[in-house]
Amino acid sequence: MPRFVKDVSCKTGLPPGTIIHCGEKKTEEVKITLIHYDGDRFEEKELTRVEDAFPFKDRPTVTWLNIAGLHRTEIIEKAGDIVGLHPLLLEDIVTMGQRPKVEDFGDYIFVVLKMLHDGEESGEVEEEQISLVLGSSHVITFQERENVVFRPVVDRLKNGKGRIRTSGADYLAYALIDAVVDRYFVVLEGLGEKIELIEDNLVADPSRNALRKLQELKREMLFLRRSVWSLREVLSFLERGESSLIRKTTRIYFKDVYDHAIQVIDTVETFREMLSGMLDIYLSSMSNRLNEVMKVLTIIATIFIPLTFIAGVYGMNFKFMPELEWRWGYPFIWTVMVSMASAMIIYFWKKKWF
Repeated sequence: MPRFVKDVSCKTGLPPGTIIHCGEKKTEEVKITLIHYDGDRFEEKELTRVEDAFPFKDRPTVTWLNIAGLHRTEIIEKAGDIVGLHPLLLEDIVTMGQRPKVEDFGDYIFVVLKMLHDGEESGEVEEEQISLVLGSSHVITFQERENVVFRPVVDRLKNGKGRIRTSGADYLAYALIDAVVDRYFVVLEGLGEKIELIEDNLVADPSRNALRKLQELKREMLFLRRSVWSLREVLSFLERGESSLIRKTTRIYFKDVYDHAIQVIDTVETFREMLSGMLDIYLSSMSNRLNEVMKVLTIIATIFIPLTFIAGVYGMNFKFMPELEWRWGYPFIWTVMVSMASAMIIYFWKKKWF
């Protein structure tokens, strides 16, 4: 089940800017990957020391440094010291549970994103915090663990497809953010299939298990909504181009990502309305099932009321009852009772009450 509040109690009482990792350690090894490229060349390599990446930051090529694994804060702090990142920014990088946001520090832009994916074991939506620092000629990304979300961007850089190799660091930042937003559609597609399956189950068999799954999906939708609405503000800032680090030619691409985010928001809101309607369907189905049961019981009780009356009358212990000595009294009473029950059943059937 997704958690709405991350455990940040480890920072209680510490001064601002204290770089302590708060969150789950999702990897034991920190992987540092360096990519630098221009229109004619591309180079990718893994580093053992973060210091080895920064001789490239002043070169005309675009440099992309990706750090996967945030629990070794000395690496994050060293990277921040070399590039000149603010201590509060470094604190946000290693503190999980940050809301998606963007901050302009003049020489660089800091972006926090939420990358969503389906949990392999739990089957529920899980989030991963991704931080991005955009400079004039470099991009630094910080991930909780290594994953394949940025692999398509690396492949495009390696193959030289599109304009990514001939564009600047701002276009690279766009490509990375776009990869994160596209991941939302994958998650939403899986949730849509789950919603359709639960909807069919609610109509056919409104069981408690279906209600439990419905409540889990409603919680996941709330979880998604919190991430997506904050992402909209981030993309709105980048699309408006209020920073000199984002060129005019790149703003239109951020506008495209912004449109994708709006589409994600519309889909999430549609799913939330569907789930609310499905809850009404469940309650209506349970109410109809109860009504059917009560209708059957009422019909049975209605049929047996006159029969019970007749049996009660002739069950009285009065000495002088005319029918007690009659030879055909017993079959006559049975005939009357069966006739009354049959007449009532036929009447109910014609009324379509059962």
